[in-house]
Amino acid sequence: MYEIIESSWKSVLKKELEKSYFTELTNIIKASYINQTIYPAPRHIFRAFAFCPFDKVKVVILGQDPYHGEGQAHGLAFSVPDGVKIPPSLKNIYKEIKNDLGKEIPQTGNLEPWSKQGVLLLNTTLTVKASEPMSHTGLGWEIFTDAVIKIISDQKEHVVFLLWGKHAQTKASLIDDTKHLILQAPHPSPFSARTGFLGCQHFSQTNEYLIKNNEIPIEW
Repeated sequence: MYEIIESSWKSVLKKELEKSYFTELTNIIKASYINQTIYPAPRHIFRAFAFCPFDKVKVVILGQDPYHGEGQAHGLAFSVPDGVKIPPSLKNIYKEIKNDLGKEIPQTGNLEPWSKQGVLLLNTTLTVKASEPMSHTGLGWEIFTDAVIKIISDQKEHVVFLLWGKHAQTKASLIDDTKHLILQAPHPSPFSARTGFLGCQHFSQTNEYLIKNNEIPIEW
């Protein structure tokens, strides 16, 4: 399965991909697709890496697991394909961008343009059973994505990590905050967005940090 990981990521993750847990994980996931409905489609599991090669990463946004409804998940955290109804959490992300940067709210929930600018939209679990959120938690994906976060922290400089919600914030210990910017806020879910996500100004802060470190800001 890891043959479809983008080449620069395959290089930096070589040791991780050869570990026994990843082989076991691969076998479990392959078997799951045979007799269950699993999201996203197999070709989209590592899509976040395909659109955002390792050397291009400037921002990391962490989600938890893929959307579990039909037609929603396509391998990018918080994103949905064109034509799919914009999920509530993404609506709040768009509201904050409008409040923070004055940009109009898009008509699509497809975040591929962010990814192609260097925003790694990474779920900590990369697959899920249909209609069963968090159903693939504990299979081994978290070991893999923790390694991804640690490698970015260790091998790059001046990356912005946006940690929204308690689950994402548990990953802060993997990140060297002496050479990266960590921004934390409540999750953009309707249940928590008004407790501090709305008004966090993470998007302007991200761009200010990137400009300060001679990087091109993100067109959010």
